[in-house]
Parts: sequence; structure tokens; C-alpha cells
Amino acid sequence: MRNNSVAALILGVCFVLGLAILASTWRGNVNTAQTLKVTGSATMELTSDLGRLRFWVQGRGGTAEAAWQDLQRQDPLIRAFLTEHGVPADALEIFPVNAWSIDEFDSKGNRTGRTLSHQSEQGFLVQLTDVELIKALSLELAGLVTEGVNVRTSMPEYLVTGLAAVKEEVQAMAAEDAMRRARKVATAAGASLGPIRDARMGVLQVTPRHSTVVSDYGVNDNSSIEKQITAVVHAKFAIE
Repeated sequence: MRNNSVAALILGVCFVLGLAILASTWRGNVNTAQTLKVTGSATMELTSDLGRLRFWVQGRGGTAEAAWQDLQRQDPLIRAFLTEHGVPADALEIFPVNAWSIDEFDSKGNRTGRTLSHQSEQGFLVQLTDVELIKALSLELAGLVTEGVNVRTSMPEYLVTGLAAVKEEVQAMAAEDAMRRARKVATAAGASLGPIRDARMGVLQVTPRHSTVVSDYGVNDNSSIEKQITAVVHAKFAIE
């Protein structure tokens, strides 16, 4: 009889301890499950400090030689234009000449074997830290047509050379914003902010100043001098 009582007592104690452990584990799981998700963001304004302008000059003629000579005729006019605008010689890169012929086709789209004309084209690249000068060149180069220069230009590119460091800074600012938001929400709810559980950086958006354009793959604008960079951070914090 005594042995049965001892066994029952031991069984009861074990049952109580088991309930205590289960309750403690349940409370711990509940606390762990209590998290707060927030999104932080930060934007910085940027000004491009490097500009690039690509353009091409084309020569035309009835023969390959004539097309080449026409191209050479225009070369001093291009150089004079750049010199007058204050472009130093070391800011100009010149690319090899491309030459091709324009063939004649009949009404059925077949080559007749005759050549209508020959063309030669040379590319140029101007690269300057003076981005306003790059902008001016892009607008004024087309005016050389009045001097017999057959020129075409691409859209100028405006770059920020220290962009890698800026990206790190704006991402850190976005993470700080996420923490500030989480702390305010937790305080308003009568809780305290615990450690961070998860964080994910969104893609960076480099856009023209005041632009609202975004992309799931990120934006890297090279078309504007004045830009802005926006970073987003998605974070999850424990609530205590």
C-alpha cells in the first residue's frame, strides 16, 4: 500500500513538472512569435560629376576614296568646334573609321550589282567633369550642319563617380529609419523593441530628381544631371 502511495506521489510530481515545462515552452514560443514588420526608406540627392557625349561624323562619296576625303574635310571643323568650347585634347577619344557601300536593288529586292554610294563614319567620345559643358555640346553640335558637317549625336550620359559609397550610406540610413519606425510602433503599443529577426534590402532606385519612377529590378538613371537615390529596407523585429 505504501509503495503505491509513493508511486502515485512521484507520478503526480512528474505531471506537475511536465505542465510547468510545457507552459514555459509555450510562453517562450508565443514571445518568439511576436514580431513587428516594418519598412524603412531613405533618399539622398545627387549631382552628376562626370559627363559623356558620343557622336559620329559621316563622309559620303561616289567612291570609297571620295567618302574618306569627305570625312577628312569635316575633321578640322569638328576639332575647331570643340576647341572653341573649351574641350581639352585629352578629353576627346577618337575611334576607328568604319566604311561601307550602299548597293542598288531592283523592284524585286535583288541586288543589281551596282553601287549607289560609299560612306565612311568615325566615332568620337567627349568625357568631362564639367557636366554643363557636356549638356551644351549635345545641344549645339547639330548646328555644325550649317558648315557642311554631317554629325549625329547620342543622348549625353551623366554619372556619379562615387556612387558605390553613396549606396552604402543610403542603405544604412534606410536601416536606421526602419528601426526608428519599429521603435515608435512598439512604444505606442506598450511594448519594447527586441532584437532584429530578419532584414532584406530592396533594390536601389537612382532616378532623376523628384521622379516617382521605380522598377522591381532597380533604376540607374544616366540621363539627368540632378538625381536622387532611394533605398528601402524590409525588417522584422522581436517584440518584448
